[in-house]
Amino acid sequence: MLFSKALNSAAMATVIALVASIPAIQASPIPLSPESSSLASETVVQKRSLSAGWNNWSCKPSSAHPYPLVLVHGLTANSFDNWFYMAPRFVAKGYCVFSLSYGQLNDVPIFYGLDKMENSAQQLKEFVDKVLTATNTTQVDLFGHSQGSLMPRYYMKFLNGADKIRKYHSPTSLNWSDASPTVLCAYDKFAAIGAIQYGTTLLGLANLLQPLGLYDSVKDIFDKGCLSCFQFLQNSTFIQNLNAGGDTVPGVQYLMIASKLDEIVTPYTTGFLRDDNPNVHNQVLQNWCSADISEHLAQAIDPIAFNAVHAFFTPTADQTINCADALN
Repeated sequence: MLFSKALNSAAMATVIALVASIPAIQASPIPLSPESSSLASETVVQKRSLSAGWNNWSCKPSSAHPYPLVLVHGLTANSFDNWFYMAPRFVAKGYCVFSLSYGQLNDVPIFYGLDKMENSAQQLKEFVDKVLTATNTTQVDLFGHSQGSLMPRYYMKFLNGADKIRKYHSPTSLNWSDASPTVLCAYDKFAAIGAIQYGTTLLGLANLLQPLGLYDSVKDIFDKGCLSCFQFLQNSTFIQNLNAGGDTVPGVQYLMIASKLDEIVTPYTTGFLRDDNPNVHNQVLQNWCSADISEHLAQAIDPIAFNAVHAFFTPTADQTINCADALN
């Protein structure tokens, strides 16, 4: 099992290294509309998501789901392939769903999330503002996967993003096992799967770089095509700055979902927030269903994870999460 996980991590590193070998890389903001973009790959991605029911800019939120839902993909993914399973399901539940492709570097098609996360957070800010304008709303729900669990925290903490995330009023907290009752409070709502809040060791592989004297040389190679990659490592400057003074912001309710089988976020507990905050809900998929075999990528197509996030955003939904949700 450990060997297969190491192979998976090595395979991911190989893909990123291949991306890094593409020359002439510079930061480039995501287009705010297909008309403003000359990037054919992004236009195709947008058309695919629209045909599947989301990124519909004429969608108007309903009374049942009065705020649009913004989905934030992970490293090397894009606005379509990360969400081809969950986005249509949220649409079917009545949400207005939007997803962006962020962090693209010039000459690298399809693969996104490669720019440094400070730049990607600015792109998320611009996208959220566009969604608010299109839907005539003032706040959104936010849901991320992998990098989408980490970069939005920079947006919330340093770019005033918390003010743009939906304020949720409820007489009681959700029925999570570690939640304490909370009366008549307003919360921002941010959920994530494959969470990575304190960096990863990549099964210990990353920790070998410094002792072997390879850290700087390997980082230089990756930085040519992936400025965010080394930001994910434990104790990176980005991780330290983001978590300095606390890893949460006031008034936000968090749901961080991790898997014991995650081979990218290691140890999986680094996906959890650590502030002593009753509004933080750290959850392990296998605590809901011990038979759940989703690792890092598969969480994006996990019906149990979907139903848990839907319940988090929708207090009228069934709040009991277990193996039966795999059939829903």
